[in-house]
Amino acid sequence: MKLSYIPDSLGHMAFEEMLDMVHSFGIQALEIPTGNWSKAPHLQLDELIASKTSRTKYMDALKKRNIELITLNCSGNPLAYQKDLDVTKKTFQLAEMLGIKKIVMMSGLPAGCKGDNTPVWVTTSWPPETQDILHYQWEDVAIPAWHKLVLDAKNCGIERIALENHGYQLVYNPETLLKLRGEVGNLIGMNMDPGHLFWMGGDPIEAVRVLGNALYHIHGKDSRLERRMVGANGVLDTKTIDLFAQRSWNYVAVGCGHDLQWWKEFFSVCRMVGYNDYVSLEMEDMTMTPLEGVKTSIDTLRLAMGQ
Repeated sequence: MKLSYIPDSLGHMAFEEMLDMVHSFGIQALEIPTGNWSKAPHLQLDELIASKTSRTKYMDALKKRNIELITLNCSGNPLAYQKDLDVTKKTFQLAEMLGIKKIVMMSGLPAGCKGDNTPVWVTTSWPPETQDILHYQWEDVAIPAWHKLVLDAKNCGIERIALENHGYQLVYNPETLLKLRGEVGNLIGMNMDPGHLFWMGGDPIEAVRVLGNALYHIHGKDSRLERRMVGANGVLDTKTIDLFAQRSWNYVAVGCGHDLQWWKEFFSVCRMVGYNDYVSLEMEDMTMTPLEGVKTSIDTLRLAMGQ
């Protein structure tokens, strides 16, 4: 396995300044967001699509530092918002221009019924109308839309789309990923982000065993249940992440939620099921400065991955 990095946590830095910092970390691969839920501080999507000169300059800056662009990330909600779908399709176009074969994104989440425009995440089987919502979301929206997205991706030479197991998405765990994959084909697999499955009460080690060859990408991200809060209130928490001292769970630097032994076992099982590709560090710990969080996470990931 090799370590890569999603540089949004260094979004305050200009592109080449960020590259110099990444090079100083000894990281030689990047997963670059293109827009949607990311502000895309290090990539101008429309400019790169429009200008071969800009693309050449961009890639030369990476090559100069021996850094590989391994994937583009366009995470957003293409099943609910046309603007997110537009960025997704543009990301496919740019991937073709740059020779990128894997895209990281999310499944999206439709509205609850025809005529509505508010995405609805169903997490319970009752009351009975939840089943009508799920039927509409899957059969009327998601499956037809993803057939089209898979075709668009294939036409752009994309070989894999890794869907992140994020909450408030139609695909948020192996079961839902395999359901969609069974409908639209093996071009889609999972981007396993342990930080999400932890707070939902799952076990990422068991999840990768279930996924097997449907494991297409990994985000190196940790989270921690905050015992005083979660014990009284459970894991469902709508407080914003900047209110970390009041939340039931938080994203934390890798190793601050689960120890080195856990991460060693996780990567061992990932290799066992056949995954020996990149692990992209995503740092979202609000209790640390970006550099502190990145350095802490890199140290843990390198030890766990045997680097």
